[in-house]
Amino acid sequence: MRADAEGSEAEPDPADAPVTAGDADATASVDRALAAFRAGDPVCVHDFADREGETDLVYPAGAVDAAAVVHMRNDAGGLICVAVDDMVADAFGLPFLADALDHPAVNDDPAYDDRSSFSLPVNHRETFTGITDADRALTITEIANAAAAATSDPESYTPEDFAASFRAPGHVHVLRGAVAGLDDRVGHTELGLALAEAVDAAPAAVVCEMLDDETGDALAPEDAAAYAKRREIPYVEGAALVEALR
Repeated sequence: MRADAEGSEAEPDPADAPVTAGDADATASVDRALAAFRAGDPVCVHDFADREGETDLVYPAGAVDAAAVVHMRNDAGGLICVAVDDMVADAFGLPFLADALDHPAVNDDPAYDDRSSFSLPVNHRETFTGITDADRALTITEIANAAAAATSDPESYTPEDFAASFRAPGHVHVLRGAVAGLDDRVGHTELGLALAEAVDAAPAAVVCEMLDDETGDALAPEDAAAYAKRREIPYVEGAALVEALR
C-alpha cells in the first residue's frame, strides 16, 4: 500500500448526496482541513464514491517545497498537478489541453465527468530538466506566485508574462478550475481551489492521487483515512467540503 510509503435525464450531482458522517464530525473534519491549509500543510481529500472514488493529497501551492514533492511522489504516487482558478487560467492564456491538441487520439470524455481539467504541462524557466523535486517545487510555487499576481491585477497580467516565466512542455501539469468552481464541478481541482479560497491563499492548489502499491488501484478510502490518522493529516470527504464551502 503506497499510503505508507448526456441522456434523457441529467446525471445526479454527487455533491448533492448527503454527507455520510455525522454533521458534527463533518464540520470538525472541514475545520481541521482549513486549519492545515491555512498553515501550509497537506490535507487528504476523498471526492465521491460515485465519481472518481479517489483520495488526493492536496497542498496549497504556495507552500510546496522539495520535501512536499517527495511526500507526494512517495506517499501518494499519482500525478502531481497544480490547479488554478478559471480567471487565473484566462490571465495565463492557458487552454484546456484537449482544445489545444489537433490529433486523432484526443477524446476528452472521461467516465467520471463531462471533461478533464488538464491544461498545459509546464516547467519554470529557471529549472533544468524540470522533474527533480527541487525543480517541480520551484515550478509549483512560482505558479502560485503568478496566480496571486494575476488575481491582484488581472488586466495587466498577460499570457506573455506567463511565458516569460514558464515553458511548455514541462513536468508540472496545470489544471483549469471550472468557471463557477464547486457550483460547476466537484472534482479535486475545484475542491482544492475552494480550500485555498477559504483560507485566502493564492488561487492555486496541488493535487496528487493516492495509489495502492499492492493493487495498483486508487487507495481505498478506509486505507487513506487510516494513513491520514497515522500521519496526523486531516482527512475530509468531498461532500463535507461542498456543504461547507459551496
